[in-house]
Amino acid sequence: MNAALDSRLAFWLLGLCAVGVYVFQFAPIVVVMLLSFNASRSGAFPMEGLSLQWYGKLFANESILEAFQTSLILAFGSSLMATVLGVMAAIALVRYSFRGKNAISTLISLPLLVPEVVLGVALLMFLKVMGVYRSFGMLLLGHTVLALPFVVLVVQARLVGLRQNFEEAALSLGANRLQTFREITLPLISPAILGGFLFAIAISFDNITATLFWKKPGIETVPTKIFAMLRTSISPEINALGTVMIGLTILLPLIGGYAVRRLSRGR
Repeated sequence: MNAALDSRLAFWLLGLCAVGVYVFQFAPIVVVMLLSFNASRSGAFPMEGLSLQWYGKLFANESILEAFQTSLILAFGSSLMATVLGVMAAIALVRYSFRGKNAISTLISLPLLVPEVVLGVALLMFLKVMGVYRSFGMLLLGHTVLALPFVVLVVQARLVGLRQNFEEAALSLGANRLQTFREITLPLISPAILGGFLFAIAISFDNITATLFWKKPGIETVPTKIFAMLRTSISPEINALGTVMIGLTILLPLIGGYAVRRLSRGR
């Protein structure tokens, strides 16, 4: 009897903790989204009617549109580079044995372990010593480094679960390694490649901490633009911009998940 009671009590306590965590995480997001439709400039409740005027002003703001363009170019460019490098690294780490393999794997995973502030300062100082100063190219390189381990982990997980029978059969029939990769391995790991690519886009698009260290004056991404706007005041345009980012962040995984499922079924 006591054991059953203790089990039920533990279940309810765990449930309450889970609800509290979710409320703490998602309540601010809901507030931002609701206030973006507030007809008044007041950033507080109660709302004084519903309006889309702040979205109209948002998309009429050239500096914000330029920040969106920069973020998209940066996200897709760095994700493409991280995906190409990540696929090659994952194949090398899973399919081959060589000296220093564990050390290289650890180095690739460092951006997951090192705080972004430390990584941002370290890369900034290193490139300054090399004579490279803050620029869009440095920002692109930095975001590639941040996204690379995520791509490697996703593709590695897919490769580990694949048997090498088909690859070995293709090699035994006279195909070279490039042909085997193109015709056998690539189609099998394509869902993981797409998933890693979309993951990298999300990592790059939402990054602010490291971006503040690497960007040169005059270059703004959406997160740094929001940060700059918050220095003056919390305007309704910030709520609208935050809602757009939330929508993109939710939409991207949904599209990616659907595409990955379709690719997986096709294989």
